[in-house]
Amino acid sequence: MRGGPDAYFSRLPLSRIIRELDRKDIPASVSLTAGAYACNALMYAALHNLRRKPSIPVGFIHLPYEARQSGRHRSLPSMPLATMETAVRIAVAVTARTAH
Repeated sequence: MRGGPDAYFSRLPLSRIIRELDRKDIPASVSLTAGAYACNALMYAALHNLRRKPSIPVGFIHLPYEARQSGRHRSLPSMPLATMETAVRIAVAVTARTAH
């Protein structure tokens, strides 16, 4: 974005989210990139547009392929849809508890 910084960083409580997902045996990790171009562009635009509202949690959660898709994408991570739904619910709950 013209006039914007080279990068923004997630405002999500990532270590707390990862800790809670780990307690539920849901694999997760922190990444320094939101992924492909569209994912990075979405996160950057959201953070840029909310740059004057630092108390609003903003971040990006990349989900793997759904487990049934893994046959076509064997070398890429996959996870059952129910597990991904649980993970997102946990991330939202942790974020809501820690919001300013």
